[in-house]
Amino acid sequence: MKKLKNGWVEGSVQDFLALSDADMEYIETRRALSRQLRVERVKRHLTQTGLAAALKTSQSRVAKMEQGDPTVSLDLLIQALFRLGKKWKDVAALV
Repeated sequence: MKKLKNGWVEGSVQDFLALSDADMEYIETRRALSRQLRVERVKRHLTQTGLAAALKTSQSRVAKMEQGDPTVSLDLLIQALFRLGKKWKDVAALV
């Protein structure tokens, strides 16, 4: 962190929250998977409700998945991408 002349401190989210590099990698992985889920859903002209039906879950769960909500497991995000036709190599390329 860098202390500025006016008394403010300049730093990153990682510094502010005292996150390790591993924590940041985990967070960025979740964000990449969540973003890609939304991209794939929109590309297939599916609503969140339509995707929820395909995944046998609720629309609100899909919304949480796309928002990167921490209550959503990585497993569920990856399975959803597979159900949308992505292959493991596609998912691996995201992270």
